[in-house]
Amino acid sequence: MSYRIAFAGFNLESVTAVPQVAGLDAFERVCTRGAEVVRQFRGTNTVPGGCIKICEDEGATLVPLFHTLLGALGPASDEAVDHFTREIIEGLQKNGPLDGVMLFLHGACWAAGYEDVERHIIDAVRGATSLRIAVALDYHGNIDRRTLRCADIAVAYRHSPHIDMGETGERATRALLRLLRDGRGPGLAVARPDVVIPSIMSATMLEPLASIIAEARATEAAGDCDISVLGGFSYADSVNTGMSVICVDWEGQAAAEAKAEAIAARLREARKAIASAIPVMTVDEALADLDRCRPAQGRPLVLLEHADRMNDSTWMLRGLLDRDVGRVNVPFLFDPETAAEAHAAGEGAEIAVKLAGKTAPETGGPIDVIARVLWTGAKSYNVSGRYQRGAFVDLGLTALLQIGNIRISVVSAFAFGVDGDPFYIFGEKPEDYDVILLRSKTHFRDFYEPLADRILVVDTPDLGPADVRLIRYRQFDTASAYPWRDDAASGREAAG
Repeated sequence: MSYRIAFAGFNLESVTAVPQVAGLDAFERVCTRGAEVVRQFRGTNTVPGGCIKICEDEGATLVPLFHTLLGALGPASDEAVDHFTREIIEGLQKNGPLDGVMLFLHGACWAAGYEDVERHIIDAVRGATSLRIAVALDYHGNIDRRTLRCADIAVAYRHSPHIDMGETGERATRALLRLLRDGRGPGLAVARPDVVIPSIMSATMLEPLASIIAEARATEAAGDCDISVLGGFSYADSVNTGMSVICVDWEGQAAAEAKAEAIAARLREARKAIASAIPVMTVDEALADLDRCRPAQGRPLVLLEHADRMNDSTWMLRGLLDRDVGRVNVPFLFDPETAAEAHAAGEGAEIAVKLAGKTAPETGGPIDVIARVLWTGAKSYNVSGRYQRGAFVDLGLTALLQIGNIRISVVSAFAFGVDGDPFYIFGEKPEDYDVILLRSKTHFRDFYEPLADRILVVDTPDLGPADVRLIRYRQFDTASAYPWRDDAASGREAAG
């Protein structure tokens, strides 16, 4: 029997404190619909790419509704959440008969009018249809039992950096097809250790987190199950903020509950070591380190301004100006206003601009600089690195600027500059530079750890602090979670 599987993707990682709200127009700008989803994502390391592969390999018919993904920004508008929820339901009704639906959701989307955006979408789909529902989630999702109460299958990325996005789509789709063939659903359990960590500590190769995740893989090998360890996203203020464990177990609900709780207990035990896995520096400490020890030839030093949530912080850049540290590159600095000014002036012009630091007061404020315009124009490309390999990226109007020894690519659309592409698209290589200033949390590690002379993680007074106790929560109850409650003994199931 050939099954018909619908696909819909609505994906945003929300920093609640970011003032800019991602409205319907922002989601529409990157939205792909219908057959174009297959044309754009076939063969890519993305969730829809993985879904397409399994459907084609196993003879299922994929019915793509839409895919829209904005990456990591601020809140979503209520209008956008409502619009795409209705589009999913209407698409399922118009494209029947169907056997199942695959939903690609982040898990940490935040909108003012919804307690849990992902729960709202899943519940709405269940309320409108009797189809089997599989959900693919981001590793940084905030999940509890109520989020997934109406899902049949749920899996999340296993790696951060997210080099397994395609594999995650494959896992979810394969499990959905198995459910349809067998006519019997697996147990689906969620356990929460009541631990909140900053994203910079959530890289899955860091110890002791890596060893706990290895235990989850060993549990899978010994039984018929799929276990997802989620790092959570501390910068989204939700009732269920924090780490979690999802287990899909074909031996039944009791087995799923036991395995999820066992891994959650290990996370709870190791909470302090997980939350302090790597050292962080102040701006002054990082600059002093750079002054003491220059990087080796062809092996750049990476300054990681991890607390920058909108790719426009100026804290570290301000410290590098007029400093003799060799050639410096700042990839994908978000500043549409400066990109437009550079484009109006034209290549070769010198312009006086207020650069970056405009999305929120915490970003450090704009810097007054004189910059030479090396290149300007619309820029797009397909990702070459393992993270989202093959995916299309549109930077919008872009300008390549030179300020003394510092070269900056200024973009009009938020984009992750975590691999070699910010250099390759301008005919350069990362190795051409002595210092690279990145804005990332974990995704940079896959490309830069083998390349860099060393990586200095810099904590700034921005919206993504390493100390999560500095975050002002309104919805999340910190009273029984680590690091606010040091023993984190309760292991309660947040919000149900």
